[in-house]
Amino acid sequence: MDLDKAYQLISHKIITWINNFVRLLPNILVSALLMVVGIYAAKLIKKIASSLIQKVSDNSALNNLFTAVIYIFVIAVTIFTVLSILKLDTAVTSILAGAGIIGLALAFAFQDIASNFISGIFISFRRPLRVGHIVKVKDYMGKVEEINLRDTILRTFQGQLVIIPNKDVFQNPIENFSLLGKRRLDLIIGVSYGENLEQVKQVTLETLKGMEHLSAEDEITMFYQEFGGSTINFMLRLWINSPEQATYLNVGSEAIIRLKKAYDKNSIMLPFPTTTLDFGVKGGVPLTDIPIHIAGQESKI
Repeated sequence: MDLDKAYQLISHKIITWINNFVRLLPNILVSALLMVVGIYAAKLIKKIASSLIQKVSDNSALNNLFTAVIYIFVIAVTIFTVLSILKLDTAVTSILAGAGIIGLALAFAFQDIASNFISGIFISFRRPLRVGHIVKVKDYMGKVEEINLRDTILRTFQGQLVIIPNKDVFQNPIENFSLLGKRRLDLIIGVSYGENLEQVKQVTLETLKGMEHLSAEDEITMFYQEFGGSTINFMLRLWINSPEQATYLNVGSEAIIRLKKAYDKNSIMLPFPTTTLDFGVKGGVPLTDIPIHIAGQESKI
C-alpha cells in the first residue's frame, strides 16, 4: 500500500513536470532564440560603440572598458528578459537584490580605488593633459609618460618616474606647459646704481634680439622692478617657441652669456653685494675722530 502510494506520488510529480515543460515549451524556444539574438546584438553594439568612442577618446584602456561595459549590459538585459519569459521573476529579483548589496559593499571597501577610477575617466574625456605633455602636478614637474584609469605616470627632468593617483591629478591645479607650445623665461638681473638705465635697457634688448628658439610672435620685455641693496633690479621676459626643458635651459644659458659679454663691452657694471659702514650716524662716533696709534704716536684719520 505504501509502495503504491509512493509510486502514485512520483508519477503525479513527473506528469506535472512534463505538463509544465510542454506548457513552457514555446517560452523556452522563444527564450533560446532571444538569447542567440541578444548575443549577436551585443557583439554588434560593442563594435559600433568601439568605433564611436575612439572618435572621442584616444585612451585604449578606457575605450576597452566602455565597450566591455556596454557588451555586459546588453547581455545582462537579454538574460533578465529570458528569465522573465520563463516565469522566473523571483530569480531575477533575487539576483538584482544580491547585486545591489554586493555593489554597495564594494563601494565602501574600495572607495579610494573607485575615486581614482572615476577621476581617470573624467581626465580621459576632458584631456587637461596628454602623453608627451610637460606638466606640473602638485610638487612634481615632468613629461607625461602614461595615463591609466587609476594613475598618471610622470617622468621628472631628473629621470625619476612618479606615479600620481588620478584623484590627485583631477582635484589639484595642473600647469600644462605644452598646450601653448611655448614657455616664458624670466631672468632677474641687477645693475649698478651708477648706470644709465636707458642705455642698459637698449643694450639688453639689442643683445637678445634674433636669438635662436625665441618666439617670433612675442616681444622681449624688460621692466625695472626695485632698488635693491646694491643694485637696481629688472626683470627680463623671453618667450621660447618650445616647451621642452632642454631648449628652455639652453636659451637661458645663452641669454646670460650674451648679456655678460655685452655689458662688459659697454662698461655696464654687474656689482657684487656691498655693505656700507657709516660711522657718522647720530649717536655714533665719526671715523675721522677715532684716534689710531702708529709707532707710539697718536693721530687721527
